[in-house]
Amino acid sequence: LYDKDPLPNGIVMGLAWTSMGGSALYIETQAIRRGTDPEGKQRGGGMLKVTGQLGSVMKESTEIAYTVSRAQLADIDPSSSFFDENDIHMHVPEGATPKDGPSAGVTMTTAMLSLALGKPIRNDLAMTGEISLTGKVLPIGGIKEKVMAARRAGIKCIILPDQNKRDFDEIPEYLKEGLDAHFASDYPTVYDVSFS
Repeated sequence: LYDKDPLPNGIVMGLAWTSMGGSALYIETQAIRRGTDPEGKQRGGGMLKVTGQLGSVMKESTEIAYTVSRAQLADIDPSSSFFDENDIHMHVPEGATPKDGPSAGVTMTTAMLSLALGKPIRNDLAMTGEISLTGKVLPIGGIKEKVMAARRAGIKCIILPDQNKRDFDEIPEYLKEGLDAHFASDYPTVYDVSFS
């Protein structure tokens, strides 16, 4: 879908577990600048719209990622009003494929921050992990399948939850060979790897 390096702003590759094994999928975000009324006041309220046939757990993850993104941006660049001036549309392509589960939280957060900061993510980076409202990176399942999907997609650098390090260590060496694996317990670690 995207072969340029770096990826366009607001797009990040995530890793998912499916009944067919692991899958690499993109999280896309787009900003829609809010218009003004005749008095010059902005319309709308900084909304998040989500598409891509997402299940209820994944939809909840988008809302958490949106809140975490806003909080992280306030720490990174307190002068930014990006989320106040723009609505966000988040899409997970392959709309015919149902998607659910909490493990895209870090990917969604990174996609929104890439868009807000105008900073692209390299195209050989993928990530997975649930995110809490306070920015903690929580463990997820399907590590072996997700690493296999990353390899198939040509990924060289992967970010996983710190609490899944043991799962990663148990994967056969041939699957880990050539992969630069990073483990995060909180979002600032994900940010540092993603935007370095």
